[in-house]
Amino acid sequence: MSHHFDGKYEAEIKYHLPDHRVFLSQLLSLNAEPFVVNNEETDWFFDNPQLTLAGKNVSMSVRKMSPSGIQLWIVKGPGAAECKAINIDDHQHVRNMLTTLGYTCNMILTKTRSIYFLGEIHITLDHLNNIGWFAEFAIMTHDESKLAGYESELREKAKEFGLTDGMIEKQSYKMLYRRMQAGG
Repeated sequence: MSHHFDGKYEAEIKYHLPDHRVFLSQLLSLNAEPFVVNNEETDWFFDNPQLTLAGKNVSMSVRKMSPSGIQLWIVKGPGAAECKAINIDDHQHVRNMLTTLGYTCNMILTKTRSIYFLGEIHITLDHLNNIGWFAEFAIMTHDESKLAGYESELREKAKEFGLTDGMIEKQSYKMLYRRMQAGG
């Protein structure tokens, strides 16, 4: 995996895109380096009713990316910027292990994702069916004190694409998916 994903903390800003084609054209014109293009990502989210990870502001998922073949075990939280991920060899085996440990899969979320590198920033272009297109600008770090500066840097970079603070999506994909399922 790239050094772009090395860190305990992630400064990240997600934007709801009015036109993903315009955004992608701008991104490519800046010679952004593609990491994966049009991967299908499936995330299985796990929790335990007795431990309630969600109640501790923790999210745990197992991700399979195709066709890249990347498989990850991801834990986000408890802090909003905390994100830990490790490469795994067999997503099904890890999911079975979590079930054995008492966790249950409470959501499966699939999206199409492309990841590009632009300097130290990694930019994802995501599509979720019936929800929309999004761009995430992010920088990973081991130094929590750098997060505020990185967030300012990400906002400045997003402005170069014509993205505004009014386009920022504060809800997680999980929350957006639940809202869509509930009809809202």
